[in-house]
Amino acid sequence: MKRTMMSLIGVAAALGAVTGVAAVTAPGGGAQEAPRSSSLLPVQRSALLCPAPTSSEVGQTDYTAFAPKGAAAGADGKKGTAQLLPAGTVKDAGGTDTGKGKGKKNTGKKGADSAAGQAVAPRDTKPVVPLQEAGKPVTTSTDSPDAPALVGAADGTLAPGWTVQQTTSVAAGAGRGLLGLSCTTPDTTFWFPGVSTATDRQDYVHLTNPDPTPAVVDLQLRGKDGSLGGSAGEDITVPPHTTVPVLLSTLTTAPTTNASLQVVAREGRIGAAVQATDSKLGSDWLPAAADPSPSVVLPGIPKDATSVRLVALAPGESDADLKVQLATPTGLITPAGLESLHLKSGMTTAVDLKDVTKGEAGSLVLTPSDGGSKAPISAALRVTRGKGAKQEMAFIPATRPVEQRATAADNRAKGSTLSLVAPEKGKDAKVKVTASAGSGGGTPVTKTYTVKGGTSLDVAPPAPQGLKGTYALTVEPAAGSGPVYAARMLARPQGGVPAFTVQALPDDRGTVLVPTAGQDLSVLTK
Repeated sequence: MKRTMMSLIGVAAALGAVTGVAAVTAPGGGAQEAPRSSSLLPVQRSALLCPAPTSSEVGQTDYTAFAPKGAAAGADGKKGTAQLLPAGTVKDAGGTDTGKGKGKKNTGKKGADSAAGQAVAPRDTKPVVPLQEAGKPVTTSTDSPDAPALVGAADGTLAPGWTVQQTTSVAAGAGRGLLGLSCTTPDTTFWFPGVSTATDRQDYVHLTNPDPTPAVVDLQLRGKDGSLGGSAGEDITVPPHTTVPVLLSTLTTAPTTNASLQVVAREGRIGAAVQATDSKLGSDWLPAAADPSPSVVLPGIPKDATSVRLVALAPGESDADLKVQLATPTGLITPAGLESLHLKSGMTTAVDLKDVTKGEAGSLVLTPSDGGSKAPISAALRVTRGKGAKQEMAFIPATRPVEQRATAADNRAKGSTLSLVAPEKGKDAKVKVTASAGSGGGTPVTKTYTVKGGTSLDVAPPAPQGLKGTYALTVEPAAGSGPVYAARMLARPQGGVPAFTVQALPDDRGTVLVPTAGQDLSVLTK
């Protein structure tokens, strides 16, 4: 009898625990009650993927890893680990010779046929930029043209806000310029407005699999008339812990200057980024845009931009009518001749905004027109600085707002510009910006900025006292602040070329809302 009673108590406790979870996730409500409270807790594990940086013989890549100090403590109290490991590579993906980035077609095989070829293991398996503590960046450099893609994870106290910046400087050749990328988190769907398959561009999408099982990926290109090409981008297999580079021009027979790329992992998950090389404008990484939304913000257009091109797509079944506005230091304005923008469903639209900033830094804000459809859209900007043969390009995708915290690694004593935009009129944003300790020494510094609603603010960010090496910037909106978006520009001139790169700073999603579950013994009476 005693054992029977104890068994019933154990079953009741188990069922109560299950009911507590089910009450959070059950659809439709029903008799189960929603949790009465929840807690914002730090993530316990995060993953990042960095694509292979460059095949140039005259390129150098700097990696900077950082985790915000005091972001959160691990649930088990452990210090945590954070490091990246070299990934393998599948050669000749997408029917191209990827050996030196020349993009020569081989036997004519495309997509899954060549991507399913033999994976080449990395030559070196040593960890890259392993973090030992939060609050202080760790850096390393490589000038190898065969530097591999990197796959890594962080846990414990180093997981929340873990950030790795990959910055590559190429001194000469078609890919010359400054290429910057915040290493990406794995996902199943990515949008890249702004890609090109034109003869003056070589755009590679790098697909990296962080997991021990293969991923199967589909690529779809959309131009001004809709879908491009046949089945060349279907069923691409990405082996475990491996990267596959695919030259986009091999996926279609129609060269297209302004296109959008959708990357979908039908099996598994991947990281994806596009490396774009222009014969006249240099090269840079095009990161994935934020998930399609009726309103999007593209922050951080430099004040000296000589050309700005908007590429946008309405990926759903409905057209989108948009109001186009530029958030300037004094308020929202409508670019001349662009009071509205119509996007046809499934088609890519490009608009040259020329020197839209007119010497003042700004951010582009796209919202549904009054009375128009609220169809979701995806968008990105190609921004050019310089003139003639001394031009350099960078990309600014639509990004998520900074809700709790965002981080930009790899800042130097000079050359960084922080852009903050509060896109909604009457909703000011108060933002705390912290410069971390330097990788070689220095004392953190914090400064607070107020951005008036409907305006954009560009500042030279604070630097740590006694800075040695590089440092990170952490952006944190104050409680009750209006919506705020952020971007960071790195400028490092190269022999008269105004080389630069822009990284949007979305929220790092270092915390997660965890409902408080409780036991519900009434399930035993039902």
